[in-house]
Amino acid sequence: MRNYEILTTVEIDQHTGLLTMTASRESPPVSQLAMRREGDYVVISASYGPIEIALRPRYEMLRRTFARLQPIGGLQTTREIGTTHAYLSVGLRADHSLLLRPTLVGDASGHLCLNFELTSEVREALFRWLEIEP
Repeated sequence: MRNYEILTTVEIDQHTGLLTMTASRESPPVSQLAMRREGDYVVISASYGPIEIALRPRYEMLRRTFARLQPIGGLQTTREIGTTHAYLSVGLRADHSLLLRPTLVGDASGHLCLNFELTSEVREALFRWLEIEP
């Protein structure tokens, strides 16, 4: 069974364009997902305490994949954005929360992954930031 960290707060720095989503708990380690647009790419930093997974998918691929997601029941991801060695698994739950699993694959024997669930409010802010129509 996967354990998902629920990200409930979102901040957008209008000066830098940095979107930061965090879990609203006071004790460390704090989970954080940060994104910033860099040309044709979106830089993603997913962290839990000192552990970080950094990804750099194409902006249009990210937008297109998120825009086509359909809600499904259960804790499932239905799409992957990236390569076979570094990707972002995504899924939209029936309650419109968004599942994100940034993943690094070592080889056939293992991988490293962080499991995040964005509340529907945080997902809406992310979609607005990505300029995805509701």
